[in-house]
Amino acid sequence: LFLFTIWAFFGFFLLYALRVNLSVALVDMVESNASLPKNTSSTCPEHSATPVVFRNTTGVKHLVSEFSFRFWFPENCFGGKVRLYIGVLPGVTFPAMHAMWSSWSPPLERSKLLSISYAGAQLGTVVSLPLSGLICFYMDWVYVFYIFGALGVLWFFFWVLMVSDTPETHKRISHAEKEYILSSLTEQLSSQKSVPWKAMWTSLPLWAIVVAHFSYNWTFYTLLTLLPTYMKEILRFDVQENGFLSALPYFGCWVCIILSGQFADHLREKQNFSTVCVRKTFTLIGMIGPAVFLVAAGFIGCNYKLAVAFVTISTTLGGFSTSGYSINHLDIAPSYAGILLGITNSFATIPGMVGPLVAKSLTHSNTVGEWQIVFYIAAAINLFGAFFFALFGSGEVQDWALDGYHLHRN
Repeated sequence: LFLFTIWAFFGFFLLYALRVNLSVALVDMVESNASLPKNTSSTCPEHSATPVVFRNTTGVKHLVSEFSFRFWFPENCFGGKVRLYIGVLPGVTFPAMHAMWSSWSPPLERSKLLSISYAGAQLGTVVSLPLSGLICFYMDWVYVFYIFGALGVLWFFFWVLMVSDTPETHKRISHAEKEYILSSLTEQLSSQKSVPWKAMWTSLPLWAIVVAHFSYNWTFYTLLTLLPTYMKEILRFDVQENGFLSALPYFGCWVCIILSGQFADHLREKQNFSTVCVRKTFTLIGMIGPAVFLVAAGFIGCNYKLAVAFVTISTTLGGFSTSGYSINHLDIAPSYAGILLGITNSFATIPGMVGPLVAKSLTHSNTVGEWQIVFYIAAAINLFGAFFFALFGSGEVQDWALDGYHLHRN
């Protein structure tokens, strides 16, 4: 179980490293377009002066965003491990991992196990942003993709060799650990092969996750794709500093995800807090907190340290959501967790495509006032998602996800 968690952690580390390096490389790729007009009247003064280093840039003007289009496959058709083989389609990894965790995670250990594995995404962002900046600065932007791509291929081979879809099919798991995992899931899983689609789509707790997931991702993807640009064009940091400062918020989020996951399971196991109470509380903290500090970040002008501090606090607090709505699929329907995450992820991908476009359309002059509007919109969406989940979220396995539901319907 520990090795499964660690390999999942490194998988998500590389998944997000391969993604966010594009946002840093993009700044360098278009840097040679010196003829483009720049508005400096409404931005901050230069933070530092860095000697000009001439690099081999191509001035790329058009990029096709990869990874944003996500889809899902029913885990009843393909095993989670098989779906993770499809390296060219990284959007399936989250539903695949949820499907695998439904067979691997004891209920009272879900928060800490899933938070550790998914925290790899944040650490991948932390490492990739500054490292990509250094590679672009001292080498060339193409090496960003070569280096991280090679590491992804290496991880893939280890994953194939070391991981199995379920404890029953794992060749090296101890008998005691296998029995512990299986016994903890006895009353949680359904043996029915048919999927209760109608009941699933009309489930209010599922839609609570959909709304929360959509709302959180609006802020997350907007910052993920545009934070380097905000640092460069508004706060006026150079490309090398850009990567380090852009990574700071995600380092805070990584720490928060790890700690909050441990704390969530402590509350459930040792303090007898109900699952729904923990999930709703952590979601509220993880969505309202970021909204407050994101709005505050728009009012501090050119105070560089305070701007970085507020954005960092905002993103850090978002880490609480991992032990909130983010793993709630496993609470309400563990047998169909992969399908549920596929559904919520499909809706939650929309902000990944639309959010940055909206932000770009609102910041064509790159003024502080324009970025304030971007922050207001993200904060408002976050608040709506938080309260919707607090009203309609659940922590219990739904009737339609158990064997009894199918027997009753027949």
